[in-house]
Amino acid sequence: MNKLQDWPEPVIRVQSLSESGLKSIPERYIKPATDRPSLNMEEDPTNMDVNIPIIDLTGLSEDGNNLPQSTMDQISLACREWGFFQVVNHGVCPGFMDQVRETWRSFFHLPMEMKHAYANSPKTYEGYGSRLGIEKGAILDWSDYYYLHYLPLTLKDYNKWPASPDSCREVIDEYGKELVKLGGRIMKVLSINLGLKEDRLQNAFGGDNFGACLRVNFYPKCPQPELALGLSSHSDPGGLTLLLTDNQVPGLQVRKDDKWITVKPAPHAFIVNIGDQIQVKFLFFSKVLSNADYKSVEHRVIVNSDMERLSLRFFYNPKSDIPMQPMEELVSTDKPALYSPMTFDEYRLFIRLKGPKGKSQIESLHSPR
Repeated sequence: MNKLQDWPEPVIRVQSLSESGLKSIPERYIKPATDRPSLNMEEDPTNMDVNIPIIDLTGLSEDGNNLPQSTMDQISLACREWGFFQVVNHGVCPGFMDQVRETWRSFFHLPMEMKHAYANSPKTYEGYGSRLGIEKGAILDWSDYYYLHYLPLTLKDYNKWPASPDSCREVIDEYGKELVKLGGRIMKVLSINLGLKEDRLQNAFGGDNFGACLRVNFYPKCPQPELALGLSSHSDPGGLTLLLTDNQVPGLQVRKDDKWITVKPAPHAFIVNIGDQIQVKFLFFSKVLSNADYKSVEHRVIVNSDMERLSLRFFYNPKSDIPMQPMEELVSTDKPALYSPMTFDEYRLFIRLKGPKGKSQIESLHSPR
């Protein structure tokens, strides 16, 4: 039997636990002391006013890149120093962003039996889920989620998308179209910032045959948020992530200089972060260009005892059979590949087996030198 066919234990919905009125969380959700969040901002006042960069994309459209050089430089600096940045004036209608978020919130508040009709398995993760990784006895995250494919079209299956609430599938489909366009525009900026043709990185992802998927995370109220995480520390395995976060409840934390910084989302912004695949593609540029050290960065999600939280993570990924390696022109006998040969699909399977584990996943693939 396929070792990814079934979950190793019965799946418990975190939302059901939260709504049961329990006063303490089950042991399965209590993180080791070294991984627990610090929820008292007074412990490190130097972090209170720190935030990831907010960048205005006015001038970046489907018709071309008319961003001023100062904005291009801001994006380059954010990729090098943070691996994260927020974008505003990005071309996606703010009202539509609100509609998408509230559509998904309505889904998670449907009766449990309706959501169970979309229960997922570790084979593809598509559908309604409550755990990542298949390690028996693993410490779990305090969240439920929904995962679905947009691209390639061979994987896009409307029957695996929620049919409720009304117009849900139409809203999800339109959202995917908008974020594919935005992701493509940002990919061009990353290429141009390295002195490459604007389509070079996109071509390294498979050209028009790239992948795109969505994971909507729902973080129910947690009676002991100081002991749990909504999503454990990890870097994103794909290429580029565009996050639509909750408009009221913060939760995303980014690791910088060995400190966890709680992101303060700008109104109607998307949070963009570099994934492992871009780290690999651009790795060797950092050997010859001082401004090209683009790396995926650890991040995690904290939870809240008073308010639920919802976020939408859109993943802009390479084609599944694209080798996980630097662009060809960057590899030579003087600059050999640092990573073991592996396709993106194989890497994604590797991640799914183990679940989120900081940066150890990508670092474990370094080839022996």
